[in-house]
Amino acid sequence: MKRTSEKRKKVNPGLCALAAFAGTWCLPYMLNLKGLSLAVTNSYFSVFIGAAIALTLYRALCETKQWDRRGMAAAGVTAFFFSLSLAFGVQLDAWGNVNFMQPGMWAAVLVWTVILTVWLHRFFAFLAEGEERRAARRLLHTEEEGAAAGGIFAKLYGRWERLSGKKRAALCFCFFLLCWLPVFLAVYPGFFVYDAQDELLQVQTRSFTTHHPLLHVLLLGGTVLAGNKLTGSYNVGIAMYTLWQMAVMAGVFTCVQSYMRRKGVQPVLRFLGALYFGLFPVIPMFVLCSAKDGIFTAALLLLLLLMADMAAEKEAFFSSLSKPLCFLICGWIMMSFRHNGMYAFLFMAPVLLVYMKGCRKRLAVCLGGAFLLYFAISAGLSFLLSAETSESQEMLTVPIQQLARTYCYDKESFAKEDLETLYEILPEKALSFYTPKVSDGVKLWFQNDNFHASPGKYISLWARTGLKHPFTYINAWFMTSYGFWYPDTVIDVYRGNSVFTFTYGDSSFFGYEVEEPGVRQSRIPWLNEWYRRMSLEITQQKVPVVSMLFSPGFLFWLYALAAGYTYYRRKNTLLLPFLMVFLVWLTVILGPACLPRYVLILWFGLPLIAALLVNGK
Repeated sequence: MKRTSEKRKKVNPGLCALAAFAGTWCLPYMLNLKGLSLAVTNSYFSVFIGAAIALTLYRALCETKQWDRRGMAAAGVTAFFFSLSLAFGVQLDAWGNVNFMQPGMWAAVLVWTVILTVWLHRFFAFLAEGEERRAARRLLHTEEEGAAAGGIFAKLYGRWERLSGKKRAALCFCFFLLCWLPVFLAVYPGFFVYDAQDELLQVQTRSFTTHHPLLHVLLLGGTVLAGNKLTGSYNVGIAMYTLWQMAVMAGVFTCVQSYMRRKGVQPVLRFLGALYFGLFPVIPMFVLCSAKDGIFTAALLLLLLLMADMAAEKEAFFSSLSKPLCFLICGWIMMSFRHNGMYAFLFMAPVLLVYMKGCRKRLAVCLGGAFLLYFAISAGLSFLLSAETSESQEMLTVPIQQLARTYCYDKESFAKEDLETLYEILPEKALSFYTPKVSDGVKLWFQNDNFHASPGKYISLWARTGLKHPFTYINAWFMTSYGFWYPDTVIDVYRGNSVFTFTYGDSSFFGYEVEEPGVRQSRIPWLNEWYRRMSLEITQQKVPVVSMLFSPGFLFWLYALAAGYTYYRRKNTLLLPFLMVFLVWLTVILGPACLPRYVLILWFGLPLIAALLVNGK
């Protein structure tokens, strides 16, 4: 106690006040005020903001017993990149580009990196102290004593624990299905959206491409056509696929709940996790959605559990066939349902091999089996179905958008010969469809044949143009990806676009509709309308705090914060799953637009990550 008291005397309140003043002065660079900086600087509210910053800084410094390097590194890196994301995101959201030559922005990043580093370091220490207190209590009280001393929840938990594992799993599975059933009835036959019609047409016409994963094309199209053939209704076929996916997802979330129990997560946290999976709107949105993202994310989630198990119990993991086989199958399914999953897993494989010392041969067999299965089945399906494989625009989304933005804002900078070369792969008409937040309008016109005939010629054009316009290139990439890392943005990339049954308005959070030949037949209209508003309007963004649970940028920083704390606490068994999530995130920021479906793992994995960090082993 005396030592803590001495530390308190060494904290200079004046320095805290000065840092608070600088932080308040820099806030307009970190908040999306659309040029109305006086709303902060010339406002009585700035006094309260400054006082709060000064007080919390002072308390954090006083209560910090020691500045360990590991904690400072975790807090400092997180604070710097978070500050950078805010400073960049504000300008992108307000004006569509970042002015990299603005001194005030860089000053704000520096000031807020310092402030946030102090706060985060203290926050990590606070979480660690809580873990230690809970560990001490667990030594003093058994679970039976806790149940006896508890109330109704403790008694119910006691009865729950007395059930067999199979009964618990069955009840959990049924709970999830019952939670999702009203949504299914409300949006019957399900959300048949995001290229669903295109995939169905491929099966109907027997004209396949590898633009979409063929495994999903056959599964979705085959199920819908089978339902239509049996009953004469496409809606029945769509409903059959939706119900099948609901069952798969319920099984996966049941596995997550069982895993959390096995890892010693507190009953209350497991209960809240079950409620989240059953009731939080984003979950049933994608559980009932025909897009490939749901199954992809389910396989990825199971893969994360298996990675954590593998890291924690190397020998035990490979002692039986079941877990390695599950690892192989989950890896194969994940890669088969989204092409970017293969790239993420490919970069993850050598990291796993380096980490798994002593089990590398057995792990290599699992990894090799997963990749062999993926490439063999993908190539086999492509050959058997005579699928067209010449498309390259998905991999070239960012370069296409960079060339289009440069052309749109500075066409005169292109030499005549360069313009002619550009038109060979992106016709002049295509370039007129450039929109900053989504590349679909331009990449749709990309001339694959010309590109494949002489790729070096066009890569050279892209490189030459980029050397002349580096900031334009950076801003072009940022505009299609900043929603993945900037918390305060509204997902509106399809604003004004007309689809089958509606025109996108101020939000593109979720596609919502039923594409032809399906048709919405709602049994619970008010719930259907509720999901429509959450998907296409900014309804949830109007609710403070709650709005952040719908923000992929905010969830990404929650994961980054959790990863920093994991590193600080040396919870190495969780670092591998965090790295896999980060690699998947890296692949999507190179994609065509920011949509929640691309980073669905941020929602699906949230209860697990939160619970394991707070109370896991």
